[in-house]
Amino acid sequence: MKNLMKRLWQEEEGQDLVEYGLLLVLIALVAVVSITTIGSGVKDIFSNAASVTTSASS
Repeated sequence: MKNLMKRLWQEEEGQDLVEYGLLLVLIALVAVVSITTIGSGVKDIFSNAASVTTSASS
């Protein structure tokens, strides 16, 4: 049992995969937050443009 625990502690085969997974999650999180923020800004711009166009044509 002691040898098994020692071997599990020293082996690093899965470490790269976990790091890539964490990096992928971080990138996805940043992308979702960015798209949400940019989407709100674009919506506001088009809403303002629509209201200006409507008031100009009246």
